[in-house]
Amino acid sequence: MEKIQQMQFFQENLQAILMQKQAFQMEMNETISALKEVEKSKEDVYKLIGQLMIKIPSKTIVEELKNKEKIIQTRLKRLEDQEEKLNSEVKKIRDEIIKDSKKKS
Repeated sequence: MEKIQQMQFFQENLQAILMQKQAFQMEMNETISALKEVEKSKEDVYKLIGQLMIKIPSKTIVEELKNKEKIIQTRLKRLEDQEEKLNSEVKKIRDEIIKDSKKKS
């Protein structure tokens, strides 16, 4: 019974990781889209800071967006590593449960 609870715990963590991963992927898509638009523009752009819209050189925004993209990629990689570990643990526990159930039969 303890193994089943442990497996459920890992599956819940896995689900949370998948949700975070999906959110970061959406943010990545938005960042890439914004980067393409700014690069096409070649002109200064406006950035919303709080309740103010400030004119900023597009070069500055491109740098910011590229840095943001790197950060998101790093976070996605970390989440993918965690996902892989949890999947491995779930599989291991599932195999143990199956093995134990066959012993009882």
